[in-house]
Amino acid sequence: MDKNNISCAAAAKIKEICQRHNNDKGELINILHETQNALGYLPRDVQELVARNLGIPASRVNGVVSFYAFFTEKPKGKHPISVCLGTACYVRGSEKVLEEVKKVLDIEVGETTPDGVFSLDCLRCVGACGLAPVMTIDGKVYGNVDPKNVRNILENHVK
Repeated sequence: MDKNNISCAAAAKIKEICQRHNNDKGELINILHETQNALGYLPRDVQELVARNLGIPASRVNGVVSFYAFFTEKPKGKHPISVCLGTACYVRGSEKVLEEVKKVLDIEVGETTPDGVFSLDCLRCVGACGLAPVMTIDGKVYGNVDPKNVRNILENHVK
């Protein structure tokens, strides 16, 4: 989406979300959450439209989007993957798991496969340290992941 390519439906949805929050700039984070849930991500043109609806600078909206890790300016894949790099997972080899995921999917952290099926991110803790190393796909936790099993996990998850 660029500035001239926001669909009418997306623009209407953004306007509706802002209005539901009374176009209150104090509700910016809530508005951005709802907008991202509705559209999947928050590209610059969407941020600018939110800013116009709230009567605030687009730079303020972008500052919030770029500060918080749960917001994204890029579309996510249908199946988001996160590899835990917390201490327990890291000590038990999550870095090798991450390298294997990158190799199998031919993408880097923060990217989405060209077909839009997978996107890859890292996180600091899933809260399943006893199962380290851990990765999640669509929120499902896979524990004791061996790099040799990554391809199989990915193929079986999408079946």
